[in-house]
Amino acid sequence: MLYGAMKVAVGGPLKVAFRPWVEGLENVPAEGAAILASNHLSFSDSFFLPAVLDRKVTFIAKAEYFTTPGVKGRLTAAFFKGVGQLPVDRSGARGAGEAAIKSGIEVLERGELFGIYPEGTRSPDGRLYRGKPGGLARVALATGAPVIPVAMIDTEKIQPPGKVVPKLMRPGIRIGKPLDFSRYQGMEHDRFVLRAVTDEVMYEIMKLSGQEYVDMYATAMKRQLAEAAKAEKEADKAARAALARAEKEQAEKEKAEKERAGQAGADEDGQTGEPRTEP
Repeated sequence: MLYGAMKVAVGGPLKVAFRPWVEGLENVPAEGAAILASNHLSFSDSFFLPAVLDRKVTFIAKAEYFTTPGVKGRLTAAFFKGVGQLPVDRSGARGAGEAAIKSGIEVLERGELFGIYPEGTRSPDGRLYRGKPGGLARVALATGAPVIPVAMIDTEKIQPPGKVVPKLMRPGIRIGKPLDFSRYQGMEHDRFVLRAVTDEVMYEIMKLSGQEYVDMYATAMKRQLAEAAKAEKEADKAARAALARAEKEQAEKEKAEKERAGQAGADEDGQTGEPRTEP
């Protein structure tokens, strides 16, 4: 009931305001378990996709969204529960990965739709990154549920980083044909099979989205970008410090030269001036 109410409260206005276009809705089964594997461009992806579907879609979210104290924390938790988000505790030996897999299997065993982002995080630059082989493939092989590739289009342009007011524009959603991996059933612990399944799904997402593919993890790219930004900041700080030192040294040099010039002038006046005589 809460999901239905939130779908009307959130999904309705989203559809009216942004008018997302959709292709391939017929590829989502009317009933039964299925995995929606999508690229991840924006925080809003988890809202736009459920908004255009008749069925409930359950995604996973970090547990912090559900455990923040205070009125704001309770409202945030209620909102995420209402839009079909499941809390995942990232503590423990294997962290969020195992928790996400367990949550996904439980959702699919109930015959529902489970949404997952194989990249593991939002794309830092709009390109499509290598899928992580753990979550998606293991859930698919453990349950036998079909994997439906999904491409979110232009959602990152609606509210770019640093922008408070979203831009009213039409994002797109392309939904591909279901992929059947039943031939690998029971092989969810074979890392080569997991890699093959993940790569096949990412290839389909790439075809649907038209994104440039980058054969590295998005998390690794984010680390590189963060390190580059940090290095640039430190270099800028060092350059400013060097400039300040140079300006200070120049000022001290000019001051010393003026003092020497003043002293030299005083000495010269003393040597060439006429001696004083008593009246």
